[in-house]
Amino acid sequence: MRPTKSYRDPLFINSNEARALRILAEYLEPKARLEQQGLEDTIVFFGSARVREGSPWYESARALACRLTAWSKGLDPTHQRRFVVCTGGGPGIMEAANRGASEARGRNVGFAISLPCEEAVNPHVTRELSFHFHYLFMRKFWLAYMAKAMVVFPGGYGTLDELFEVLTLVQTRRMSKPMPIVLFGTEYWKEVINFDALLRHGMIEAPDLDLVHRTDSVDDAYGWIVGRLAKDALGGPGATMA
Repeated sequence: MRPTKSYRDPLFINSNEARALRILAEYLEPKARLEQQGLEDTIVFFGSARVREGSPWYESARALACRLTAWSKGLDPTHQRRFVVCTGGGPGIMEAANRGASEARGRNVGFAISLPCEEAVNPHVTRELSFHFHYLFMRKFWLAYMAKAMVVFPGGYGTLDELFEVLTLVQTRRMSKPMPIVLFGTEYWKEVINFDALLRHGMIEAPDLDLVHRTDSVDDAYGWIVGRLAKDALGGPGATMA
């Protein structure tokens, strides 16, 4: 009987010693599949998994994703894989955005994650663009790396983590590409994050307040994102992070 090669040995592959290989796999496999599918960049939707169908936030995310997908499909044929709606692949706001993109007959991405309370990837994610991560930081890398705009709906710890990681990358210029960020739900965000207090206490600078665009309107969010992408992103594909 021939000995098992190390890369075929499940005991080794799942061991602590092989953790670096598993992390690398969560970089290389998505990279290969995204390139195979010709995907250039995305518009990422963040928000709570607890938001239910029929609620104003769910329906706003659904409508906005539908409109952005229709817009991206209407670009020059050479841009057919630009600005694809992308989410964390779960329920709630994520489901709403994937659903809206699907209703516009557009491809959309789901970067799902294994969690103790794990739920299946929502059924609206394009099958070839459905990913499942073990390492949260690798999932967040792909969400940020492919993004050319972000829409952040009300959410909890996970949404706040994703929002502040991107804000930190933009503020510190570790992310050099333009990154339009919409905070949808002005009263929620005003109550949950006191940006003005951060400025008043000298923890951020005045220009940092302009890193986000606050709105309650699908029309306004759509117009602002499309305007920014037309100005900043249509000149060159791909993402850049220092």
